[in-house]
Amino acid sequence: MALTIPGAKPEAIWPLGATLGEGPVWVARENAQDSALWFVDIKAPAIHRFVPETGATASWPAPAQVGWVLPCADGTMLAGLQSGVHRFDPASGAFSLLAAPEAHLPGNRLNDATVAADGAVWLGSMDDAEAADTGRIYRLHGAGCADSGLPPVSITNGPAFSPDGTTLYHHDTLGRRIWASTVADGVVTETRLFAQIEDGAGYPDGPVVDAEGCLWVGLFAGWGVRRYDPAGQLIGTVPFPVANVTKIAFGGPGLRTAYATTASKGLGAAERAAQPLAGALFAFDPGVAGLPCHLAQV
Repeated sequence: MALTIPGAKPEAIWPLGATLGEGPVWVARENAQDSALWFVDIKAPAIHRFVPETGATASWPAPAQVGWVLPCADGTMLAGLQSGVHRFDPASGAFSLLAAPEAHLPGNRLNDATVAADGAVWLGSMDDAEAADTGRIYRLHGAGCADSGLPPVSITNGPAFSPDGTTLYHHDTLGRRIWASTVADGVVTETRLFAQIEDGAGYPDGPVVDAEGCLWVGLFAGWGVRRYDPAGQLIGTVPFPVANVTKIAFGGPGLRTAYATTASKGLGAAERAAQPLAGALFAFDPGVAGLPCHLAQV
């Protein structure tokens, strides 16, 4: 049995009560007061920003369900909406469509994403009704958006890359499976089962990799976060006071603070009363540094 990670005690730093908080990403700037943790609320569609240096918060309404937000090399931001990938301008709050890989699937939405070292955005989709196996993973680079060729599932989560960029981790959330695929020159080759979440332990939600190459996975309905070594062995857990932990991001000085988004989605009245911090943004000491977020070249 994996031990609880010493010193990793989650504290709510913004009790905003998100319905489905997701997609945290640390965006570093030269001025520390401009560096911030960005994340979204998918079901109460909005993009949020938290500045640890000052405690300042800001929010922007989104025109549709928004699964993630990522920084671009040109200083702008990208956002994954139900209708596709958009350029997002925090100064004006405007969204402009760049790519619609699933315009033919109106019941789908974009769910999670990451940026590879070459600036390509790898993004996943899902069936919004969480039933049909219509969720896929795509690679967006420049003006082109291509299907990765990975088999469809109902809910994709991730992807996330190993430090050397050769392994892509991605989830079949409803199947409780974490997969690892080999990637070379932007093409997926071999895929293997990395880990299987046991019944009763929740569902694998957003993944992120630390500087030691270990995979951290938020557990929806699992009351915490897990850390796996590169061989797929469970080596640590972080218990939370809320059931639905969706994803973490490493940020702050030295990327040594873990920020976690959570959700109140699916909780009944009694569960909400027992979990008053459901939907809050949390922070804890993971005992390890993270990896910097690459900037999208789109």
